[in-house]
Amino acid sequence: MSIQSIIVCGAGTMGSGIAQVAARYGHETFLFDLDPSALERARTQILRAWQTLVEKGHLSPVERDQASARLHFTLTAVRADLVIEAIVERLDAKIGLFQSLAPHCDGQTIFASNTSSLSIDALQHALPHPGRVAGLHFFNPAPLMKLVEVVRGAHTDPSVADALSALVRSWDKVPVSCKDAPGFIVNRVARPYYLEALRMAESGASGFASIDRIAEASGFRMGPFRLMDLIGNDINLAVTRSLYEASGNAPRFKPSPLQEGTVARGELGRKTGKGYYTYV
Repeated sequence: MSIQSIIVCGAGTMGSGIAQVAARYGHETFLFDLDPSALERARTQILRAWQTLVEKGHLSPVERDQASARLHFTLTAVRADLVIEAIVERLDAKIGLFQSLAPHCDGQTIFASNTSSLSIDALQHALPHPGRVAGLHFFNPAPLMKLVEVVRGAHTDPSVADALSALVRSWDKVPVSCKDAPGFIVNRVARPYYLEALRMAESGASGFASIDRIAEASGFRMGPFRLMDLIGNDINLAVTRSLYEASGNAPRFKPSPLQEGTVARGELGRKTGKGYYTYV
């Protein structure tokens, strides 16, 4: 199964990062968004990232120019071998997007969701070719993080999962295969890391910086609060809520009031300049 062309939907941090990787590794790549300003920001960030790689000797000027020629920014849908969505973490929005793109594609197009925790089975039920729907969960920042979860729904054709795994390996990443389940692997395992830290802060036992320093001194590359700010507190909360509901409201996955308050105030982390820390 050959994947030559890719359309990435959503020009936010994750979508632009995925598009950056796809174009760099030889794929004709279309970054699709309805917001022209989002596309322009993505263009600026990607070109700046490639220039930094050139300056560090990790990318040649010729490779940079070739990657730039493969990357297209579009306000309208196009046909591609693979559709990767990286939009808001809401099932209705993802279903609506895929349904709107389906008429532009044929029965051979693969539809992959970058969802952190939403049901791949639910996406399959809403689309005409459920065997060609899967999860392809990247981690932030997508150009740097090696791990990618390849998530098989109940109807995912094995050849589709194999093709996606081969694709991300060709991007110098490490695919991990899993079945559709609440939180998949990483977010299911990581939830206690965030929630216990939040509960500790709520109790007044320690502050954000102290908890982070202890975690990092214990071997974690980033403490829980720095990591939540990097991921986006809105995304982290959405995953927590999704897992809480999918687990039948298991107390261990209950969202933290501190987390909910941070999101309600619009303090989403690095992308807004303020989260558990202030970024200026």
